[in-house]
Amino acid sequence: MIVVAGEALIDLVPQGTGALAQLKPALGGGPYNTALALGRLGSPTAFCSRTSSDAFGQALLDGLRGAGVNVSAVQRGAEPTTLAVATIDESGSAAYSFYVQGTADRLFTAPAALPEGTRAVSFGTCSLVLEPGASAYEELLHRAAAEGVFTALDPNIRTGLIPDPDAYRDRFKSWLPSVSLLKLSEEDAAWLGGTPRDWLDAGPAAVVITRGGDGLTAFTRDGAEHSVPGVPVDVVDTIGAGDTVNAALLHGLAARDALSPEAPAALDAEGWTELLSLAARAAAITCSRAGAEPPYASELSLS
Repeated sequence: MIVVAGEALIDLVPQGTGALAQLKPALGGGPYNTALALGRLGSPTAFCSRTSSDAFGQALLDGLRGAGVNVSAVQRGAEPTTLAVATIDESGSAAYSFYVQGTADRLFTAPAALPEGTRAVSFGTCSLVLEPGASAYEELLHRAAAEGVFTALDPNIRTGLIPDPDAYRDRFKSWLPSVSLLKLSEEDAAWLGGTPRDWLDAGPAAVVITRGGDGLTAFTRDGAEHSVPGVPVDVVDTIGAGDTVNAALLHGLAARDALSPEAPAALDAEGWTELLSLAARAAAITCSRAGAEPPYASELSLS
């Protein structure tokens, strides 16, 4: 079982240009997209979060159930669902404005135990910024690592939600000793400062940097670097692409029986090339269609 911990929200995606373009609601949130992608790839997956009991919250859970994701660890609340208003530029890249005050996901509390059979837990995005939930997810991250569970982190920086960048950067560094696999976009890495070698020295067994259409690079503790190019595609938008990479990496590691805290450091060059290529192919498919619509295993010839 791979557990994904973090927020589920509704993306309001513009259907045209201009400030008053019609907005279409879509299921979203970085962790939510990762869980959905894992389910579609066929990995046994559970979602650990807190969602609203409103219609949006129900739709989010129905989406996960449709992908085969276990939602028994999801907490519920009467507060509204978080909204993220997307803006799409000419290249298809997305930026977001968030409506988060008093929403259900912020009141997440750390569960007493992870679901039975948990092999890995994935964290990231808004859930590690917005209190009081951020502290609860942080507690779960440290506890899972202490129990020997594989942990993955994708900070997926949303600068508009971070009031004190320096404090967040310090907090990010405090997570690294509890992280097995760190994945960042090139932009997130530049904003956080430091280098893959700095982060590897702090704890992770491997660091993966995504470079948009230019591909992905993995850095490991032995000093090795493994890169693959991006997969050419007509980009509709990039919503959910990084989350799809997270899912593909976790799915690929599970297929190699490499979901242990030290296993990514021992993966050879051929293994990393195959793993990164899978992630690049999966992300390209997501970019080829509107919104966060990650591929199914059959689209990647995995079933």
